[in-house]
Amino acid sequence: MKTELFNNVATVDADLLVLFVPSEGELPAATAQWDEKLNGQILALREQAVFKASVAQTLLLPSTDAAQPAVLLVGTGKDALSDMKLKKVVGAIGSQIKGLPYANVALAASGLAVNERGSDNVNTLLAQWLNESFYEFKGFKQDDAEKTTKVETLLIEGDNEAAVKVGAATAAGSAFTRQLGNLPGNVCTPSYLASQAQQLGEEYGIEIELLDETKMDELGMHCLLSVGRGSDQPSYLIVMHYRGGKEDEAPHVLLGKGITFDTGGISLKPGAKMDEMKYDMCGSASVFGTMKAICELKPALNFTAVIAAAENMPSGRATKPGDIVKTMSGKTVEVLNTDAEGRLVLCDALTYIERFKPQSVVDIATLTGACIVALGSVNSGMYANKQDVADALKAASKEAADKLWQMPLDEEYQQQLDSNFADIANIGGPEAGSVTAACFLSRFTESYPWAHLDIAGTAWAGGATKGASGRPVGLLTQYLLAKAN
Repeated sequence: MKTELFNNVATVDADLLVLFVPSEGELPAATAQWDEKLNGQILALREQAVFKASVAQTLLLPSTDAAQPAVLLVGTGKDALSDMKLKKVVGAIGSQIKGLPYANVALAASGLAVNERGSDNVNTLLAQWLNESFYEFKGFKQDDAEKTTKVETLLIEGDNEAAVKVGAATAAGSAFTRQLGNLPGNVCTPSYLASQAQQLGEEYGIEIELLDETKMDELGMHCLLSVGRGSDQPSYLIVMHYRGGKEDEAPHVLLGKGITFDTGGISLKPGAKMDEMKYDMCGSASVFGTMKAICELKPALNFTAVIAAAENMPSGRATKPGDIVKTMSGKTVEVLNTDAEGRLVLCDALTYIERFKPQSVVDIATLTGACIVALGSVNSGMYANKQDVADALKAASKEAADKLWQMPLDEEYQQQLDSNFADIANIGGPEAGSVTAACFLSRFTESYPWAHLDIAGTAWAGGATKGASGRPVGLLTQYLLAKAN
């Protein structure tokens, strides 16, 4: 689907025109201009309370004139929109237009007032969220062919092409992330993730390195390997290099947890909702999606993506509670719970990343249920060993309307990871579970600026709306674009 700009509702070539209507007061200029064409019909509908223009309310006005577009009225309420209400408005537009028989849809975006956001930023979010609203998980139902929308082009009112391009590219990355996340574990294995990296390499010309179990064993990555030992699926460390900056410029690195299915291993999870553990690779999926968005936008920076991919299964070969494994760093870990496996694959990957001498490292992981208890599904948890990395992520979070909350990484929490038998235990007891998981990772990041995003609560939704969210591709894309700028 194409996403383009237009600058005048009077001359836009569209089959459907989306106009924004506040519930009281004057109409926005573009809406007022069209209201004149309709002989005051929009104001009349509002005054008669046929269309009250409450937030996200919609009303379709079909056209009887082949030369004029149909009009979709969208309510914005009486005040400037919050980010949450803007998303609600965009969701209402998406649900309406994807089922209508219109190929070219134009949005009079100047009619949107959003708190603390300029028009260019609003247009980026419009382009992203509208494109995201067309995502459908396909490939496994007989009626998939019927899910295709008639919309071919989205036209957004504005004059900054780059803003819309960022939104569209982010949406493409988000769709890639959601598709990977939604795939079942019998399809999306560590080997499948490796093949997806190779496809990205072929499509965009980026350099791909695949470290198999033999190579990881030679490097001493026994902690990562311990997680996949119970599975018949081989583990991989996947490395993707985007080189858009200067040749000698150190990269920014994103690291994704790629547990393609997590049974908990010998510390077996309860059966209820275990199917959702196909989403335990959403950290890696978000890194894949961010790489796709960056490759589309081609910013001037060096960016390396690393995926620690394994499947956590119980078997006679599986790691047992109480086992001690050696990390690539030389530290030993007492595995008290095999269901705290994400930190075990990430710690070796964090050590491997030292060879890139990175400017910054951000790992993204569906790491702890404790983070869901603390922050729910609104904010991702963020930890950092350098405040400037945390501040950069906060700024990207604000720009992308992709929320995070900085959590503590105080030294006092580290003692919960003490072990009688090894350098470190892989769990820290019932208190502050998300914090102690971050403390574990922090012990492998002393040589570079680092942050950790715990996305256990934000990477997917359960219940009737079950599916991967695509977060935090928007945040990560904005973070990297800011580094380029």
